[in-house]
Amino acid sequence: MEDNFTNIGALPGTLVYTGDKREDFAVWVIDYNIDEYKETELKSVEECFPFKDSPTVTWIDIVGLHKIEAIEKIGKHYNLHPLILEDILNVKQRPKIEYFDDYIFIVLKTLTYDEFSGIEAEQVSIIVGKNFVFTFQERKGDVFEPIRARIRHNKGVIRENGADYLLYALIDVIVDNYFVILEKLGEEIEDLEEEVISDSSPATVQAIHRLKRNLIELRKSVWPLREILNTLSKDESRLVKKTLIYLRDVYDHTIQIIDTVEIFRDMVSGLLDVYLSSTSNKMNEIMKVLTIIATIFIPLTFLAGIYGMNFRYMPELEWRLGYPLVLGVMLGIGIGMVIYFKRKKWM
Repeated sequence: MEDNFTNIGALPGTLVYTGDKREDFAVWVIDYNIDEYKETELKSVEECFPFKDSPTVTWIDIVGLHKIEAIEKIGKHYNLHPLILEDILNVKQRPKIEYFDDYIFIVLKTLTYDEFSGIEAEQVSIIVGKNFVFTFQERKGDVFEPIRARIRHNKGVIRENGADYLLYALIDVIVDNYFVILEKLGEEIEDLEEEVISDSSPATVQAIHRLKRNLIELRKSVWPLREILNTLSKDESRLVKKTLIYLRDVYDHTIQIIDTVEIFRDMVSGLLDVYLSSTSNKMNEIMKVLTIIATIFIPLTFLAGIYGMNFRYMPELEWRLGYPLVLGVMLGIGIGMVIYFKRKKWM
């Protein structure tokens, strides 16, 4: 992984890849209109240059951001600002949107969830122009396959619309994937609720804290996305003007996700409180039992202490029935105290 601080003092626009993934560099192009469709993997980045002025819609998907010289060539040919290229390579960006004369730059986070490793975020940078859309990804495998299938099989209206509709479709599938992760987190919360109530253990606390970290990671990705969609849905830029109603729909979905995340956070915090209360109650029960046992043995110990003294003149020591009598008294005291405690409902 590149050191995030090696670029301190460098000129603005200095290109440094900050990720730790070293995927094979690949350029995939999907070029289409309502009648035609073409999908291919390019051998070199220069092969995507003719699509800049193509009348068709072109989706150029770049995988493998460590190849800085290729990203730089794309930036020069498509007149991308050097700071945009710097943001693409700095994969620790917060989701954001920036407007330029001929294109819009958007940073989003795609999330994957594993029960053991939790949520992993990958930065996806999107550049949308008049007739092209760039997506820059760190590694292979993404959530965009349903969009590719819709383009291939001409499903819906995606091939009837322009690059702005493709932008909407990409954002929409990312947001839909958040719902999938929310569903998995919800199932995990339900399982934890049963575990906390029935048979909690120190491992339960670790699971609760892991859930809290996952929800924080999800929240960090969704909250800025709300700002992005709010800006897009209210903007009347010529690049996205035809898809404002669709973007507002995705914005509503984002609000729903945020509300669910907040509910889940409250539930997880409540689980931790329930666990602590359960642990405290168990400790109180243990202390109550130990206290009752100690209380029962206090008078018994007192009697044993008295008759354990070695004074010479203790008339009870000469009694023939002294020993069984003392044992009987001690047994009676113990049974009497147990009965008293039960009547008081202390046992």
